[in-house]
Amino acid sequence: MAKKKSDTNTNKNGATLGFEATLYQAADKLRNNMDAAEYKHVVLGLIFLKYISDSFEEKYNFLLQEFANPDSESYIKEEINRFEYAEDRDEYLAENIFYVPQEARWSYLQANAKQAAIGTLIDDAMLAIEQENPRLKGVLPKNYARPGLDKQRLGELVDLISTIGLGEEENRSKDILGRVYEYFLSQFASAEGKRGGQFYTPRCVVQLLVEMLAPYQGRIYDPCCGSGGMFVQSEAFVEAHGGQRDDISIYGQESNPTTRQLALMNLAIRGIEANLGQEHADSFHDDMHPDLKVDYILANPPFNSSDWGGDRLREDRRWVYGTPPTGNANFAWVQHFIYHLAPNGVAGFVLANGSMSSNTANEGEIRKNITDADLVDCMVALPGQLFYSTSIPVCLWFLTKNKQDHRFRKRTGEMLFIDARSLGTMIDRTHRELTNAEITRIAETYHAWRGDADTSEYTDVPGFCKSATLAEIQAHTNVLTPGRYVGAEVQEEDSEPFEDTIAHLTQKLTEQMAEARRLDKTIAKNLEILGFGEDS
Repeated sequence: MAKKKSDTNTNKNGATLGFEATLYQAADKLRNNMDAAEYKHVVLGLIFLKYISDSFEEKYNFLLQEFANPDSESYIKEEINRFEYAEDRDEYLAENIFYVPQEARWSYLQANAKQAAIGTLIDDAMLAIEQENPRLKGVLPKNYARPGLDKQRLGELVDLISTIGLGEEENRSKDILGRVYEYFLSQFASAEGKRGGQFYTPRCVVQLLVEMLAPYQGRIYDPCCGSGGMFVQSEAFVEAHGGQRDDISIYGQESNPTTRQLALMNLAIRGIEANLGQEHADSFHDDMHPDLKVDYILANPPFNSSDWGGDRLREDRRWVYGTPPTGNANFAWVQHFIYHLAPNGVAGFVLANGSMSSNTANEGEIRKNITDADLVDCMVALPGQLFYSTSIPVCLWFLTKNKQDHRFRKRTGEMLFIDARSLGTMIDRTHRELTNAEITRIAETYHAWRGDADTSEYTDVPGFCKSATLAEIQAHTNVLTPGRYVGAEVQEEDSEPFEDTIAHLTQKLTEQMAEARRLDKTIAKNLEILGFGEDS
């Protein structure tokens, strides 16, 4: 059910804390000639280490003070016992704080930042943390000692990160590390261009998917989870609306081993439990959750993937609505999502715009079969330049297994189309973002159409949204492009008489022509002064 929207969301794809941009810019100067794809693991690994060390040392100092206070129930007179108690792993694990052994604590690394062996010390610290915390086994980067990494610059980076307190309780409540982490992910995605989009989905797109699906409780699945942004936002949504983290169970999979490490680190720093399978694996050829049926799917699969190995899966049981072409995985992903939905499950995912209209190599037939089965709930056309991986506009698909679900207004035989191509604000020369107000408008339109509780009545808005019947969609040969259905936006009637309009435009043109002649004379005079006149 739709609930009151939280005002805790922030604008922008990254954080709004004030120091992240400075941190990134300073760190970027230290990058030298290192590729951004490699450098992000260096920086993000250190940020992770700094965070868990700060969190540990805050708890450590609290325990020392508590045991040293004669008025405390935990008072211990003997000095040695006090330090032994402060090192008790159970005290940390009980509060979801990673235990950090002495050789891995940030204070020790910072004290040795100028040493030539700093790379080896960091690698040893990562290994020691993994040994003390089985959840992190195999997750942390351990290649800081490699010859190609400038140890002087590495030490400078340690000193730079040392200036930020990431682990204090107040900062943890603001999710500072998570937001810094996201900011770095977005910046590295921008630096890496198209490759960056393989692991980072812009925050505003994830936020829109989450707000529309409203995953309050149940099982959530992302078979191409990248750095885990869908999971993070889902957890944040639940908590912002008064729920508990254990209201949802998270399942995922990622084929890229380094990106999977980013996801595990991203989830670990936020204390989020997730089942990402035993290892990195391709969801098409090595499904880590073959029998899983879920309540929600949120995903951003690779666009138009041509090398997905479809020739080896021609008879796969997932292709209920048609065999997807070997040269494009879009409808393989769509049917993979459908296969993993529970009887009342819903899915929201990103696809290239071509998926809405393509008739190439059986795609049109598959889309027709899915539409005829009344599985498509809503289509949203997004503006261009939202993604780091591509400047082309993309769309959101929303599927549901059961439009008769008692929780919602019965929309059997109907589909909602939303055209959001005109929305968004440019944040730089190449990237656009949806604002919170725009995200809310789109999500509330969807919830109103579904008949969620506490929402207003749905009405079509020309140029923005339209509820279409299957008959209307079939008349458009099952093309699902929202622009075909929503029509043109109603224009305000111009009350000025035609003659007055022409007069005003004529006067403006005359003024502009006079200004053009004046500028021509000025330019000619300046050229003459410089010796470039007509007689020169």
